[in-house]
Amino acid sequence: MPEISLKSGSQKIPVLGFGTASDPPVDPETTKSAVLQAIQLGYRHFDTAALYNSEQPLGEAIAEALNRGLIKSRDEVFITSKLWCSDAHAQFVLPALQKTLKNLNMDYIDLYLIHWPVSSKPGIVEYPIKAEDFLPMDFKSVWAAMEECQRLGLTKSIGVSNFSCKKLEEILSTANISPAVNQVEVNPCWQQKKLIEFCKAKGILVVAYSPLGAAGTFYGTNRVLDSPVINQIAKARGKNAAQVALRWEYEQGIGVVMKSFNKDRMKQNLEIFNWSLSDEELKKIGEILQGRANTGADYTSIYGPYKTIEELWDGDI
Repeated sequence: MPEISLKSGSQKIPVLGFGTASDPPVDPETTKSAVLQAIQLGYRHFDTAALYNSEQPLGEAIAEALNRGLIKSRDEVFITSKLWCSDAHAQFVLPALQKTLKNLNMDYIDLYLIHWPVSSKPGIVEYPIKAEDFLPMDFKSVWAAMEECQRLGLTKSIGVSNFSCKKLEEILSTANISPAVNQVEVNPCWQQKKLIEFCKAKGILVVAYSPLGAAGTFYGTNRVLDSPVINQIAKARGKNAAQVALRWEYEQGIGVVMKSFNKDRMKQNLEIFNWSLSDEELKKIGEILQGRANTGADYTSIYGPYKTIEELWDGDI
């Protein structure tokens, strides 16, 4: 599994991550079993979040993998988790991470992300968040609390998710430790060229979620896997559409988190490293009509800091 060095912090992140957010939800045993299969296939980066209810089964799967000798030490895996909006207040960041560590039964995680650039009423973990529960995030104090988590050694790196260039600028303006990662939607139908360029210039690694369009989820789209351009390239290459999309993302120099609990697809999704796309194929993919799958509409509210998706993404829609 290729790795990418994180500029902020001294560690490397496996380029392909295994996602554990299930929509519709699955039972913990299903998640645990899928993670164990993923470890056997060669996945080493696992992505979870306080919201996903997958921290505990993920931790159990890692513990079992150690017991069975599938991995030799905790250090062989890279664990990402995320701070939910209701804990995105300076005084609740550290307790939220401590709860995540307890769920995972771990002493540290590798990467802790602010899940969305908005806070909500403390003490209520809910999704969707009620319109009246949204609150503006105090970026400066929340980020300072994230930095403290890294200084304490409870997470090796810190970062954000779903942040626009403008919101990243706001974090960077007061940060002592820069975000290592910005996890956002990236796929051939939402290529995020401006954001990736901005992040590269700032030493922030973009990690893609919904790299195949999140088909089958409440916000997902079939546009990536059904794209005539992607399928034409796949047919000519003897690959499938998912492999072409994942290879394109890999060639952008970004990390990728993909989620499939189907063993055959989990294996196929790893088979993207021993071939490359031609300049002509890259040009065709670059011309695909663009549109977000995840509009973020659930994070807008007439009572909150973002009344519209334009405000949430600062016009990058």
